[in-house]
Amino acid sequence: MNDPQQAADNDDLYGSGPASNGAGQTPPAPDPAALFVLLDALRLAAPADLQDRLTALIREALLTLRALIDHYLERIDAPPAERKVEDIPID
Repeated sequence: MNDPQQAADNDDLYGSGPASNGAGQTPPAPDPAALFVLLDALRLAAPADLQDRLTALIREALLTLRALIDHYLERIDAPPAERKVEDIPID
């Protein structure tokens, strides 16, 4: 009942073990192209009076995503903040 291989398989199955695709490598990142195709299909399926609004909504979502990426890139490129250490005497 206490088979180590079965325990490792369960860890991988339920996400508590290291991420691998069976060959010891991490799985590839998800492709965002499928999301864009889905959004475009939803926009085209909408009535004509909503298509312009959905186009604007998608544009705003993409601009927000771009701003988030820019923010995180700036944080990565910035030098680490210096930590100020203060000695506090204990009486």
